[in-house]
Amino acid sequence: MKRGRVTALPPASLEALARVRRALREQAAAPGARQQAPHKPRPPADGTVLFRRAVADAVPLPPSNRADIPRPRPKPVAHQRRADERQVLIDALSDPWDWEDALVTGDELLFVRPGVPAAALRKLRRGGWVIKGELDLHGHTGDEARLALAAFLNRCMREDRRCVRIIHGKGHGSKNRLPVLKNKVRHWLTQREDVLAFCQARTVDGGAGAVVVLLKSSPR
Repeated sequence: MKRGRVTALPPASLEALARVRRALREQAAAPGARQQAPHKPRPPADGTVLFRRAVADAVPLPPSNRADIPRPRPKPVAHQRRADERQVLIDALSDPWDWEDALVTGDELLFVRPGVPAAALRKLRRGGWVIKGELDLHGHTGDEARLALAAFLNRCMREDRRCVRIIHGKGHGSKNRLPVLKNKVRHWLTQREDVLAFCQARTVDGGAGAVVVLLKSSPR
């Protein structure tokens, strides 16, 4: 069996092979020198920068010729508090238990709270106090009149109205022509601590169809 002839490589090929070997040895000796540095993530863009990029194409509006007048915001309405106050007014002024007494006719409305001088009541009956407010209860039901009276007296106390007139009517339009509302007003007024005295109005001020009330002075 004959062996094949081995062809010798030219000197140029041997030199090239030697250079490749040296390069491989150098790379194996220093592996970290050939590795690429790790990629660092970019920090997130700031919100201001992002906003400026988003509105970069925006065009400012031209200045207007209108004055910028600040308007006060409306105050919130406390619906629940109003409902609670309304209920308090209903509970504070109760109707008389004795309905027969409430239907008595011909009685003059007259009341003075204990401790109040009788001279104050005499002055009230003569019209010596200037009437500063008036409430007309014509056309009101019993519940409506009670609420209206309580709200009216509260407002008069806040505004320091010492003498006021309440028109309750003579009952000619009620059932059996009885002054039910007149006697209810009398009963309600006696329950109010801020009522010092009251009496039937003079003829020129309404007579038997109205009552004049003297209230406490409002605290300052």
